[in-house]
Amino acid sequence: MANELDELTGNVNDSGRDVNVIDKQLEVHVGVGSIVFEVLLWVLGIIPGIVFLFMKINAGNYLSKLQQKIQHDASQIDNYLEQRVVILQNVAKLLDKAIDLDKSTFSEIASLRSGNTPDSLNNMANKVADVNAKINVVVENYPDLKAHQEIIDAMQQNAYLQKEITAAREAYNDTIHQWNTEIYSWPTKMIVAARRHYTTRIPFTADSETKAKAKDVFF
Repeated sequence: MANELDELTGNVNDSGRDVNVIDKQLEVHVGVGSIVFEVLLWVLGIIPGIVFLFMKINAGNYLSKLQQKIQHDASQIDNYLEQRVVILQNVAKLLDKAIDLDKSTFSEIASLRSGNTPDSLNNMANKVADVNAKINVVVENYPDLKAHQEIIDAMQQNAYLQKEITAAREAYNDTIHQWNTEIYSWPTKMIVAARRHYTTRIPFTADSETKAKAKDVFF
């Protein structure tokens, strides 16, 4: 029997394919079959029914712990974003001593620190990236600034935090993937998820502007 997906002789998409994360939460539902399954367990005897009841309790506890892990992973991203905002604020102050920095940059950073931004992790990350891009442009336009050790140190810290944010985002998305998989694990977890009206979670994604920039020619 031939392979269903044959990488040697199968059709090839030479033009490539651009994909996006679907921004939609799907609620878990179970059908009549799941209800019949539970009833049958009790019909077969009290022991199968009780065993499955404990399995559902364990599944519920597991999903509750997984939700807490999602919150923990999200808070890690928040922590790194907050640290990065502080670093960018320090860089902006150092740059302002050397040149007349655009005051709107300070306003944007102040807005980020005061929390006057949408709650979405994506929106917060995108705003931080915008401020970082403006500061990078300033540094590139004034090569002499690169000789200032304080600015060099701050930019290195900024680059380090960006790597930490990327790693935290990957950890968050891994947990989201785990959640989205587990809530559809039939019978116990899926039945519990449906009874509690759980939904799938949306992973951390790049905004359209970032994705467009990734297609640019840099060299």
